Amino acid sequence: MNLILDGKHAKVVLRALFALATILCMRLPAGAGAAEIKVAAASDLTFAFKDVASQFEKQTGSKIELTYGSSGNFFAQIQNGAPFDLFFSADVGYPEKLEAAGLAEPGTIYEYASGKIVMWVPNASKLDLSRGLAAILDPGIRKIAIANPQHAPYGIAAVAAMRHAAVYDKIKSKLVLGENISQTAQFVQSGNADVGILALSLALAPAMKNAGRYVEIRATDYPPIIQAGVILKSSRNKELAAQFLKFLKEPGTVALMERYGFSVPKDVAVGHNESKVAAPR
Repeated sequence: MNLILDGKHAKVVLRALFALATILCMRLPAGAGAAEIKVAAASDLTFAFKDVASQFEKQTGSKIELTYGSSGNFFAQIQNGAPFDLFFSADVGYPEKLEAAGLAEPGTIYEYASGKIVMWVPNASKLDLSRGLAAILDPGIRKIAIANPQHAPYGIAAVAAMRHAAVYDKIKSKLVLGENISQTAQFVQSGNADVGILALSLALAPAMKNAGRYVEIRATDYPPIIQAGVILKSSRNKELAAQFLKFLKEPGTVALMERYGFSVPKDVAVGHNESKVAAPR
């Protein structure tokens, strides 16, 4: 049956339909669309969190917007009102300071991993890495890349390790400082530095794993790199932020983080099944 309305009746019907649509929109929950959280993450998480976020998005249908940088810079940005939901620092001290300042949700700090540093060189380098940090005294080494120790925890660890090896004062004029550990890796990978002291998680990433070689620096030679995440007061979706923190503790996620060289707290890692997660390629 065909229904033909005159102009007056058509307007009435359109108004009714508009009113109905408005009511339906008002009744829809705020998260009816794909929920999203903004995450500030230390640069050593660049490759690991790309995989973690991808799995979380597939599992939940939610969206994660990742921004990488140095922990110290993020700390300053958050103090100045940067609109992040979660902050994953390479130094637990920054989340603790944010909580003390009332800028983080109380009781949400989670020490998700401990980081490690390595000495990395491109495949073409002739440097003998078996000598450890003493190798950077080689006269052929012109530039040594580390993260800026003023605001990057991995830079602090690098300086501490070089001081422990009694080489820092001899090579400090050769240091090239990256804004964060990811930029530091780019310096040495591109040839702008001959050797770099990097995060193990970056050395294990596909792009760098095939482009160079590395040796781990003994963990006893530098202060522990205890990394922690926290939900921020500025978060507009604290429920999803808490869900992501919980996801980090799941066996599959723990296995993935360990494959990128992170040491995960024992109480979280116990009983995990590494077969659930494919190794980085």
